Amino acid sequence: MDTRYQFIDTAALNREEISRPSQSYWQDAWRRLKKDRLAMFGMVTLAIITLLAIFGPMFCPYEYDGADFMAINQWPSQQHWFGTDALGRDLYVRILYGARISLSIGVVAAAINMVIGVLYGGIAGFAGGRVDSIMMRIVDIIISLPSLLYIILIMMIMGANVKSILVAQCISAWVGTARVTRAQVVSLKHSEYVMAAKLSGLSNWQILLSHLLPNSMGPIIVTVTFLIPTAIFNEAFLSFLGIGIQKPMASWGSLANDAIETLRSAPYQMVFPILAISLTMFSLNFVGDGLRDALDPRLKK
Repeated sequence: MDTRYQFIDTAALNREEISRPSQSYWQDAWRRLKKDRLAMFGMVTLAIITLLAIFGPMFCPYEYDGADFMAINQWPSQQHWFGTDALGRDLYVRILYGARISLSIGVVAAAINMVIGVLYGGIAGFAGGRVDSIMMRIVDIIISLPSLLYIILIMMIMGANVKSILVAQCISAWVGTARVTRAQVVSLKHSEYVMAAKLSGLSNWQILLSHLLPNSMGPIIVTVTFLIPTAIFNEAFLSFLGIGIQKPMASWGSLANDAIETLRSAPYQMVFPILAISLTMFSLNFVGDGLRDALDPRLKK
């Protein structure tokens, strides 16, 4: 046997073998998100609230606007789980209908703000130079104005309805998403794959929509997640002040507003809408914190 050659120990080769299967960015993010108990608790809670809002009223024998003067201000019981209000309406079904309005406003407002903010910030970051400077100065001006002032002004002009609430919330809420998107695009637009896309003949719009924005979605999704509880809280605040959702429609804020008159004699009418708002806000913030940690590559283990 030639002494210049020898067999290699297979155990040494196995030590170099990658035992963990490769995962994509989103697969790894989902794996880390599942380990966050608070985030999973928030997701399950939001799923339950959403399902109750969609299907709950179908199995309830009461109408959200059906007054029953024989059951005025009844405390929670087996017949009325959350009690009744000053007109004898069942609070349980009204809170479920209120969840439809509050959650819809939060999700739709966040979606609209995401589209506006992503396009605005992406264009500013990719264009650069004077265009970027002018566009970001506009953002600074919008941020400097007190949002509550023109939100109330729009509500007074357009009336208290869902459309005016969405318009009011979409005026300035997108600026945070625009800033995050611009920062991501500026950091990525000089990458090698962007240069390769330019050399392949893609237009600026194609590069922005097909390469830069998809690779910036991690921080953008986190920002949009925090927009939903903000929109829900703003709607509840406006309705609580009496300039939001009007009767006979019900939202969590308007239900809390209705409960002021009976706060001493029937405090439960205030407790349940506030609990619904608080539980939803906490759940959304738990999910947002979990997504922020899961989508941050610096925290990857």
